[in-house]
Amino acid sequence: MDDKDTPRVGAAVRRRRRTLGLTLAVVAQRSGLSVPFLSQIENERARPSARSLDRVAEALETTTSRLRAAADSARAVDVVRGEEGDGVRRVVRGRHQLSALEVTGEQDLGREFQHRNDELMYVVEGAAEVEAEGQAYRLERGDTLFLSGGVRHRWRATRPGTRLLLVAVAEHIDATYDSRR
Repeated sequence: MDDKDTPRVGAAVRRRRRTLGLTLAVVAQRSGLSVPFLSQIENERARPSARSLDRVAEALETTTSRLRAAADSARAVDVVRGEEGDGVRRVVRGRHQLSALEVTGEQDLGREFQHRNDELMYVVEGAAEVEAEGQAYRLERGDTLFLSGGVRHRWRATRPGTRLLLVAVAEHIDATYDSRR
């Protein structure tokens, strides 16, 4: 693998280390790599070899493929062009800390959802009805509904042409992790 093929994993390494509540010194001790080298990786001043990346991943209790996937999707800027039609489309590509979908049309999946992380529903056009925590909520254009992680809910569009934006903390992120435990 030449330098151009070696992934830039710094942001992914830093996010994972902070999620685990670890210092660079602890990761260095676990991986057998130096603190300055790990700092250079996190700041994108050095690209680790395949073996070094394996050691970093193991120290961070993950896999190299997960770090690479996180690195691949760590673009600072990504434009997703709008599309016409009914259905569901991702408005955030890749594997980020944030997940976002645009749902257009009369979607009624007839099922209940429960996500481990927080979710926000915004009505761009039309109207929707949401059942959550035993209550029904009617949402109109411009309304926003916030759901804490773990809340069981179901929803349906109540007008033709309804467009909803669903934004959530991505499922692969453990937003409930408390580093003080």
